[in-house]
Parts: sequence; structure tokens; C-alpha cells
Amino acid sequence: MMFVLTVDQRHSRRTGDRVADLLRDLPTVGAAGAAGSLSGLVRPFERTAGDEVQGVLDSAEAVVELALRLVATGHWSVGIGVGDVVHPLPAQTRAGAGPAFSHARTAVTAAKNRSTHLAVVADDAAGATRAQSALDLVAALLLRRSPRGHEAALLAGQGLTQLTVAERLGVSKQAVSQRLQAADWPLEAPGRALAAHLLSEVSGSMTSS
Repeated sequence: MMFVLTVDQRHSRRTGDRVADLLRDLPTVGAAGAAGSLSGLVRPFERTAGDEVQGVLDSAEAVVELALRLVATGHWSVGIGVGDVVHPLPAQTRAGAGPAFSHARTAVTAAKNRSTHLAVVADDAAGATRAQSALDLVAALLLRRSPRGHEAALLAGQGLTQLTVAERLGVSKQAVSQRLQAADWPLEAPGRALAAHLLSEVSGSMTSS
């Protein structure tokens, strides 16, 4: 089973094409631990048509990381397709075929009309709904954060202590604690883990079916 992410820019007519910047910032396929690489990315993100990009992954954790990162910017609708792909995968992502690709296309269309701008589609519809619900909860949490809360959570997510975060931001440790609580930081990691687990279950159920 593979995960295909199809990502479409929102409001491109108002804001201009952001795809070039996105492709520059997204991780690439590379050796584990290599600069700019992402474990689980098996085909790189590339422009498919217009202001849309697509990538292929084999890791639920990587899917959750990328999908939430994109949704949190407010600039992208993200469709996650779970399913088989035609092997061998071509070198170019946009030349890929199989259910995962068609599911991703359906998902990104659905995502455009959802409040979190994120959707999951798979043959296992019930499992996809469960995974999408978990992703929605974390996405909603990220989207309602204040800029200060996002800044503190981003640093805390890098494993820094609250004291170190306070020093980086030039505020008190108490202020950092308050920002993280207001940002619901303690809920983010468990929510991400649950979403990844449910996505893995969808992939596993399809493999065994």
C-alpha cells in the first residue's frame, strides 16, 4: 500500500502561484538523515498541472507530518489517497497510476470544500473516515493557534525545553508555558500519533483484504 498526496493551492488567483516556493521547501527523496530528505517519501513532490503538486509516500507518519504542515499554512488543500499503485513506479510522480492516485484526486476535490481543507479517501471508507477525523482534530488545533502560540509550539516541537524556548523568544518561561497551554500544545503529539496509527490501519486493512 502507498499514500499519494495531491496538494492544490487555494486562492491562487488572488495570491499568485506558490508552487515553486512550495517545491523548494518540501523535503526530497534521499538517504535517511540526509539534509532535506524525508524518510517515507518514495517519489518526490512535483507539479502535476496548474497549481497542483503530488508526491508518493510509504509512511503514515510522514503523511501526517506533511499534510498538517501544509494545512497549517492556510494556502493548500490536501488530498490523501491510500491504496495500491502500479509497479514499478515511474521516475516521475505525475506518471504514476493505480487506486492510490485516483483516491488522492477524489480526496483533494473533497478537501476544497472542508473547513480543514484536508480529506482522506481509500477503499476502506470507514477506516479513511476515522483517520480523517483524527487529522481534522489536529488540523483544527493548528489553524486556531495565534502566531505567538505557533511560534512557541514550533520551537517546543524541536525538543527544546521551555527555558530554551523562552530565551529564544526573549520572554519569560511562564509566558512560554502560557502560550503552549493556549495553543493546546500537550494535545498535538498524541493527536498526530493517533492519526498516523489510524492511517496505518487503513493501509493494513487494505493489504489483508
